[in-house]
Amino acid sequence: MLRTIGVEAREVRLPRDLDQIDGLIIPGGESTTIGKLLVSFGLMDGLRERARTGFPIYGTCAGAIVLAKDVEGRGVDQPLIGVLDVTIQRNAFGRQVDSFEANLAVSVLGEPPFHAVFIRAPIIERLGADVEALARLEDGTVVAVQQRNLLATSFHPELTTDGRFHRYFAGLIERCQ
Repeated sequence: MLRTIGVEAREVRLPRDLDQIDGLIIPGGESTTIGKLLVSFGLMDGLRERARTGFPIYGTCAGAIVLAKDVEGRGVDQPLIGVLDVTIQRNAFGRQVDSFEANLAVSVLGEPPFHAVFIRAPIIERLGADVEALARLEDGTVVAVQQRNLLATSFHPELTTDGRFHRYFAGLIERCQ
């Protein structure tokens, strides 16, 4: 998706790779595995410090869980970066078979509504004082937030052809430099 919108992308595997980037997207997947890999490869402390000093990070689905300060249903062995002041409930919409799609009004993206793909998605339950809800489902459930340099979505924008969330993040990177 980043290449599609004209943004150079590179993989981050080691702490030294962080010096080569201006922002980071933590993708969906399995949040416990992502957290353990961040610890194993020595990335956790550097990401925490960078996030606290304004480095832009975008977490999608499992990436949002890893960014969160508090996670309901979190195992004791699940490491978190823990910098986004939200409480997230893992797999809140159910199992893989319960995956769904929804059109979301997202004012920072303008029209038309954003078509979002939810796969074993978390719910963002509690927002800290300086966390802004960017998108909600029709029932009011928060599914996208921003806290200064941190962006998180419960869904997978990369599974669509709509690059607006990624363009928004690229703009956030520019604003944070």
